[in-house]
Amino acid sequence: MNEPQPSVRSDLQRASGVQLHITSLPDGRLGPAAYEFLDWLAAAGQSWWQVLPLGPPDRHRSPYTARSAFAAWPGLLADPRAPVCGAEIADFCERQAYWIGDWERFSARGAVADQVRFEREWSALRAYGAERGVRILGDVAIYVAPDSADHRAHPEIFQEGLVAGTPPDSFSDTGQLWGNPLYDWPALQRRRYRWWVERLRRTLELFDLARIDHFRGFVAYWAVPAGAPTALAGSWRRGPGRALFETVERELGLPFIAEDLGVITPAVERLRDSLGLPGMVVLQFGFDPQDPDGNPHDPANHVRNRIVYTGTHDTDTARGWYESLEPARRDLLRGTLAELGIAEPEPWWSLIHLALRSPAQVAMMQAQDILGLGSEARMNNPARAGGSWRWRITPGALSPALAARLREATQATGRLPTR
Repeated sequence: MNEPQPSVRSDLQRASGVQLHITSLPDGRLGPAAYEFLDWLAAAGQSWWQVLPLGPPDRHRSPYTARSAFAAWPGLLADPRAPVCGAEIADFCERQAYWIGDWERFSARGAVADQVRFEREWSALRAYGAERGVRILGDVAIYVAPDSADHRAHPEIFQEGLVAGTPPDSFSDTGQLWGNPLYDWPALQRRRYRWWVERLRRTLELFDLARIDHFRGFVAYWAVPAGAPTALAGSWRRGPGRALFETVERELGLPFIAEDLGVITPAVERLRDSLGLPGMVVLQFGFDPQDPDGNPHDPANHVRNRIVYTGTHDTDTARGWYESLEPARRDLLRGTLAELGIAEPEPWWSLIHLALRSPAQVAMMQAQDILGLGSEARMNNPARAGGSWRWRITPGALSPALAARLREATQATGRLPTR
């Protein structure tokens, strides 16, 4: 039975969108392919384009281990040599005074000019999308990279001797050893969470809405001794809880989504619901014969104040997932589809229809799932240290026919934009 939610975002209309990171565009940049994708989204009746974090990625190309929590990656620029005048640099430095000096000291010459170029290109792209009714949904990685600009500039807000990770989960029997520095939450509280407020202020300058990654880490986080070979040596430590978000809300509001995946406790659910933040449900995590009644990802348990995904950047593609399903889970999926009268010729498109029919406020599809691509197109495998974040879409793969097909399904489920 669906439980009533205490609060629902009234400004988040029933809609849908597609997740495709900028690096997965044919040229991986903010150039013509990005504008073509916005045109395709508008033709397909989509209201949201979801991207991953925009910061400078690590050597494995992961945007979740960025060298700055504030700076954008110059590698995304369509025109990295565009002229920048001194007045533009001075204006940017005045508006971004909290962090730009730290980034300039950390980076090579020309770092500020690159950020000015990014602001130009990103603002133009967002305006183009807004004219077509497409907004940008961003992502806030909870942690920063070790020895990043933020770690160097603000050592007083990070712990020593412990690093971030997660306990054993569906991706790894030994947990995930991320290795990021952990926040010293009491130290941040003494400073009125200034670093986090400024970070989220910067986030909301870039996006219309943002997903806060690893939301459960604000209630309790997995701390692993530095140098441990796996995350099994970790233990739970208490996070800041509601105090951080009350501070953020006073200054910025809370236009965020809670990525509430993983080991979710009643305390995490209470914090999410008390703040009125939409949570996430992922169809690939449903259809579990070992959890027939209480699984929040089961379509029968979806509620309105959620964002439903066919899959995420960390999961297999819908086709890869379906083709690897054990018989019992496949039977549960087929039973649900039959009960709802969903009979698409491709199972991955059945999953898209299932997401669109959900009562969740927003349905989000991976571009790989619309294309019916297999595991070779998976964006990230959290169980592996390297080899991820490399997938790119083939030019022209998102055809007018696919746009028309998605638009028809979107319209049939009441998710077309009202513009």
